Amino acid sequence: MANLEHTAAVTRMQTFIEKHLDEEITLHVLAQQAGYSPWHCAKMFKEYTDKSPFEYIRKLRLSKAALVLRDEDLRVVDVALDFVFDSHEGFTRAFRKQFGVTPKAYQKKTPPIPLFTPYPVESYYLMGEERSDLPPLSKNLHVRLIEFPARKLILLRGKKAKTYIEYAQEVGCDVWGILASIKEALYEPVGLWLPESMRTEETSVYAQGVEVPLDYQGLIPEGFDVIELSACTMLLFQGDPYDEVRFDEAIEAAMEQIDTYDPSINNCQWAEKEGPRIQLEPQGYRGYIEARPVYLN
Repeated sequence: MANLEHTAAVTRMQTFIEKHLDEEITLHVLAQQAGYSPWHCAKMFKEYTDKSPFEYIRKLRLSKAALVLRDEDLRVVDVALDFVFDSHEGFTRAFRKQFGVTPKAYQKKTPPIPLFTPYPVESYYLMGEERSDLPPLSKNLHVRLIEFPARKLILLRGKKAKTYIEYAQEVGCDVWGILASIKEALYEPVGLWLPESMRTEETSVYAQGVEVPLDYQGLIPEGFDVIELSACTMLLFQGDPYDEVRFDEAIEAAMEQIDTYDPSINNCQWAEKEGPRIQLEPQGYRGYIEARPVYLN
């Protein structure tokens, strides 16, 4: 069982790192955030993230730097210095080691790469734990109709997965970072429940993917598929914000409401065979978000 104080301390360190990536971060400073000795905070961090604090910082800095190189017209050396690397050469070596491509080559062609996308350990390790110290969850569910144009979907299929947890066990945790690196993405990566017509033989209901324009001609990551999605209407559901430490409870409550929702309230009916059901990454500040395809009456 996870230690509540330790997971909270590691999450505080993660939050501090995220906010201070462009500054020098020492173990002493992290220890102040954690409320433990430098030795103890380093041990806890490794235990709960499977990485030393400085490995974690380096991987996150390189991933943030990759996004800057992808999206902005800046010199590699300037990006290196902005992310607290001592030299162009050191940054290039570290970037190539992590992503298998030099910063310059990446900036020129922006191929999909496995960005490091960490999660708050407190929410993960406390999943399913009873928390009597928190207020009741809001049961508000905001619903609206959204029109989607014809587009393409880049996705990685699983084998038998029906949920995110099962999917992660099958394919690992790098998929999200690869999807997030695709420059032409219409929006953020999503979890997907695919209708039977969009599944291939011996592949899973659940997958992860990202939507790109219909005329997308860029690289497709190795092992991924690309399919076309027709224009459609979807009902988008959004719950109220929630505390990250109870994300599983918030997701379960919202999904139960969605499963029993009557779409005729919005003058439509479910069109589950026409397209995937979409789940955005659960983030407490914005609430749980899911979209399902519908026909208009």
